[in-house]
Amino acid sequence: MPVLDARLAILASVHEQYGNYFDMDVMSVSPWLPVSGGSINQTYWVNMGLKSLFVKFHQAQYLPMFEAEAEGLKALRAAMVIRVPEVYACACDDSVSWLVMEYIPLASHNRASEKIFAQQLASMHRCMGDSFGWFRNNTIGSTPQINTLDNDWQNFYREHRLGYQLKLAQRHGFAASLQNKGEQLLADLHVFFTNYKAQPSLLHGDLWSGNHAIDDEGNPVIFDPAVYYGDREVDIAMTELFGGLSHGFYAAYHEAYPLDVGYQVRKILYNLYHILNHANLFAGSYVQQAESMMDQLLAEY
Repeated sequence: MPVLDARLAILASVHEQYGNYFDMDVMSVSPWLPVSGGSINQTYWVNMGLKSLFVKFHQAQYLPMFEAEAEGLKALRAAMVIRVPEVYACACDDSVSWLVMEYIPLASHNRASEKIFAQQLASMHRCMGDSFGWFRNNTIGSTPQINTLDNDWQNFYREHRLGYQLKLAQRHGFAASLQNKGEQLLADLHVFFTNYKAQPSLLHGDLWSGNHAIDDEGNPVIFDPAVYYGDREVDIAMTELFGGLSHGFYAAYHEAYPLDVGYQVRKILYNLYHILNHANLFAGSYVQQAESMMDQLLAEY
C-alpha cells in the first residue's frame, strides 16, 4: 500500500477537481482494499459510500503511462457508446505516480450482454479518425506503443506495430529465423490487403478478455485501453486471441458491421503483434508461437 503521505496526495488530487463529490475528511480515513488490476501496477479500491475510487499507482517515472491511459479512457468515453470508467485524477509526487478513476463492480459476460457489447463495439468502430495512429504514444502492457500518425495503414502497421516489435526481438537475441521470417513478412505485407482498404476506426487497442466485462446492471464496460485509430479488425482479432466470448458475440458484430472475408487471415497478422509483444516481455513459448504464426502467414503467399 502507498505510504500515508502518498495516499493523502492522491486523494487531495481527486478532491481538488471533484470537491463536490468527495469529502476530504472522509477520504483520508477510508480503508484502501487491494483489488486485482493487472500485473504492472498496484491497485486499490477506496470505498467512499455513494462513490468509490479505483486507484492505480506506480513509481513516479510511470506518470506518462498513466497520462496516456487517462487520455485513452477519455477518448473512449467521448464516443458515448460503451461504458468506460470516469477518470478523476492523474498526477505524481516525488516518488509515486497515480491514476484515479471511477470504481465499477464487474462481472463476466452472459449471452445477452455479449450481443449488446458486439453492437456497441461496432458503433464505436464507426467513430473515424482522419488518419491512423493517435496524437500521442501509449503502452501495450509495459511496452511503448508508437502511434505516429500516418495516412497509410500498411505503412503504419509495418513500421509501428510489427516492425517495432521485431526490433525489440532482435535486441533480445531471439533466433535469427524469427527475424528472417519477420522481415519477409514486412516486405510482402501488401499481400494481405488485396481488395481491402482499412479505415481509421477508434480502437480500444488491447481488447483481450481481461479488459472488458459488464457492470452490475449488465451493461458492457471496457477499460485498460491502448487507444489509437486503426483497422477495426485489430480489436476483433484480439478478442479471439485468448478467448472469452461466444459465437453469439461474433455473429452479432458481423450483423451490425460485417467483416471482410479476408479477416480470417488478417486476424493472424494482427494478433502476431500481441504475441511478439508477449515474447518481448516474457520470452518462453511466445517466441515459438510468434514464429509459427509467421509460418502460417507466409504460407498464404
